[in-house]
Parts: sequence; structure tokens; C-alpha cells
Amino acid sequence: MSFRRVFALSLLIAAGAAAAQAPQGQAQQPNTATPSASPVAPPSQAAPQPPEAKAAVDKAPAGLLIGEAKSGEGKATTCGACHGTDGNSSDKTYPKLAGQNEAYVVRQLALMKSQKRPNPLMMPFIGNLTDQDFHDLGAFFASKRALAGVADDKLVARGQALYRGGDATLGVPACMACHGPDGRGMAGAGYPQLAGQWADYVQAKLKDFKAGTTWGDDNNAKIMPDIAKHLADNDIAALASYVEGLHPADAKATAAR
Repeated sequence: MSFRRVFALSLLIAAGAAAAQAPQGQAQQPNTATPSASPVAPPSQAAPQPPEAKAAVDKAPAGLLIGEAKSGEGKATTCGACHGTDGNSSDKTYPKLAGQNEAYVVRQLALMKSQKRPNPLMMPFIGNLTDQDFHDLGAFFASKRALAGVADDKLVARGQALYRGGDATLGVPACMACHGPDGRGMAGAGYPQLAGQWADYVQAKLKDFKAGTTWGDDNNAKIMPDIAKHLADNDIAALASYVEGLHPADAKATAAR
């Protein structure tokens, strides 16, 4: 999807989601460990994760590789040291993989193995893995759920505005056009989950994109550098903080509040 199509799509989504930016879209839960920061829940009417992944398994063409989560569990043992045994890393240097869609995991591992996304730290672990291994790992992490992080209360308003509505004056589309209202991503298109991801990691990657870093040479690789170059550092910080606190709305908790 080209940047122009993403931008146009985001405007349509933002227009339809204007009502969703009411207070319930900014629901925050107290966090005793970090009083000044709060999880950020999306609007309660946010659509659930698209079922593309299951549909792909049910109607997979002959020869199409499909990951097996059980097989991936054993292969993910070495991943646990950095990314956590369930894909929830404790070190903010390393991204959370829990809940990440299989297509995105497979693509990134393939890019690293081919050196189109250079990552010397990962190469010793993935250099001898097969495409099927990549799919199995992706299926395993997709079966887990990312733990909700916390967002800085001072950055929530700007982060939410950019994520849900973009900024037409900057030429920045709404992030949820590709990453979904609840940050779960779009498995069918290979767009990654962002919900709960460490703000430090997201901020570092957005700055890399702003500097012109690309991961690959296909259409997906061109989207983020084209967007990030329009973001100021304070906007990057706000977005990164907001997505760390983003999590699927809990209907019972919302009703209780």
C-alpha cells in the first residue's frame, strides 16, 4: 500500500472514528507502580483482530507454509533470553513479540537473514533456520498476548490524536489505518501489532525511519520512512508512549469504571 493510499484511508477512518475519541477512548487504569503513567484503552467499539490468519490456515493453497505454534514453542526457547519465554521481554531494548502476527514475524526474520535488515545480534540464532522455522516461530508468538504497558499522562493527548486522526497539516496519516484501532495490527497485510510495545523501542525505530532507514525494498518497506520524516521528535515520543499503553478494552472493567 502506497503512502498516498494509506493517508487517504486514514482520513476516512479518522472521520468515522471522530465520535470514538470521546473520554471512553482515553480510559486509563491506575498503576500503583507508576502513578504518573496509565494504560491506554482504545474505544470500546474497536474491531477485534481480523480473522485473516485463521482463514489462511483453513484455505491454504498447496505449498503455502503455515506455522505450527506447538513446533514454534520448542524453537523459541533460545528467543526467551531476550524476548521473554512468552514473548513479553523484560528489557526495553528488545521488542515484545507476544501477539505479533505471523506474517510480520516471518517477514522480519527473512529480512534479517538476507541482511536486508542488518542485525548482527540476531544472525547467530536465525542463520540456519528454514522458512518453516520462521512460520512456526511466528505462529507461536502470535498465540501469546502482549502485556499492557503504561503511557505517560502528559503525552497521551498528542499521542492519541496522532494515532487515531493523524495530522493533515504535517501530512501524517492516522496510525490506526494500518495498525488497527486497538493496535493489534493487520495480519493479512503484514502490518505489525504495536499495542503494549515498549516506548523506548518504538521511539528508537521511528527515529531510524525518520533518518531514512528501510527494512527491505518492497512497498511495505517504503511506508514508514515516508511517514516518520514528517514527525518531530516530540511527536515521536508521544506516539511511542501512547502505543505502549494501548491495549484491548476490557468490557467488564470499562463498565465498572
